[in-house]
Amino acid sequence: MSWKTKQTANTKLEIRDEPYLTPALIEKITKDIMPRYATNKGALMTTLHEVQHVYGYIPWQAMVEISKVLVISAAEVADVVSFYEDYHSEPMGKNIVGICQSIACEVCGHQALIDHLKDRLGVEVHETSADGKFTLLGMECIGACDMAPCALINGKQYNNISVSMVDDLVDKLSKE
Repeated sequence: MSWKTKQTANTKLEIRDEPYLTPALIEKITKDIMPRYATNKGALMTTLHEVQHVYGYIPWQAMVEISKVLVISAAEVADVVSFYEDYHSEPMGKNIVGICQSIACEVCGHQALIDHLKDRLGVEVHETSADGKFTLLGMECIGACDMAPCALINGKQYNNISVSMVDDLVDKLSKE
């Protein structure tokens, strides 16, 4: 996987009038999450999981709001969100299709699965289909190297997966 640069210097971040951190969410962060950690920064990942659980992703505005509650810089929050694959800064599709890209899966043909899904769904890796039904992810090792190639589809692991198996799953999910 190669890094693709994006021109972001003049990007306008969408700001909504209503904050993402509601009073109830702020109370949960300050009274339930933060006291469990020695420092405010220690509560960051748990707070991010909580916000992502509520919204399905972590918008940039929410990162700024989190930074204010935890009294850390917005850059520190954004660094964590962008570093870990578990966090998403953009809305995800209804169905998440993750193909393992570990060396074992690479040797066993993961690229054919990715290429097929890119064509079938009309997306690149880490993009969401125009209809919002599918997000295709390239994932690091999911821990089933002896059963490669593997995938995580909506959190369920599929081993020894083939193009025809992927097609059957996408067909089934498309109908739901």
